[in-house]
Amino acid sequence: MLIGEYTHNLDEKKRISLPSKFRKELGKTVVVTHGLDNCLFLYPMKEWSKIAEKIGGLSMGQADTRGFNRFMLAGASEIDVDSAGRILVPDHLKSFAGLSGKVVFAGVHSRVEIWNDSAWQAYKEKVMKQADQLAEKLGEIGVI
Repeated sequence: MLIGEYTHNLDEKKRISLPSKFRKELGKTVVVTHGLDNCLFLYPMKEWSKIAEKIGGLSMGQADTRGFNRFMLAGASEIDVDSAGRILVPDHLKSFAGLSGKVVFAGVHSRVEIWNDSAWQAYKEKVMKQADQLAEKLGEIGVI
């Protein structure tokens, strides 16, 4: 399971070192794509196959599902992890998430989210203020 929060820096060659706690589970090749809330989603290949199958199976007859298909699948890139545990995120994805300098890796069960550090801090602050309300809603549907 991918959990935890780690801050790393883009190096001078624009590579990011994956957190050592995630490397074994992620494997030698990962998929990075547009995420929600202006972050990136990073998946191990096995998990990506499941996600891509579900997304690819959505109806092409509806504009919103076609759009989401394009957002997630067309923007995705298979990326090799180098021997030092680093990845090179494509420019279009770095730009989408505003990545520069400090980058946060957030483990979210079966995926890792990659965030611009300041965007992550603002997002966490917002969610922390709503934590009690979110817990109430999850309690109502029997999650917690």
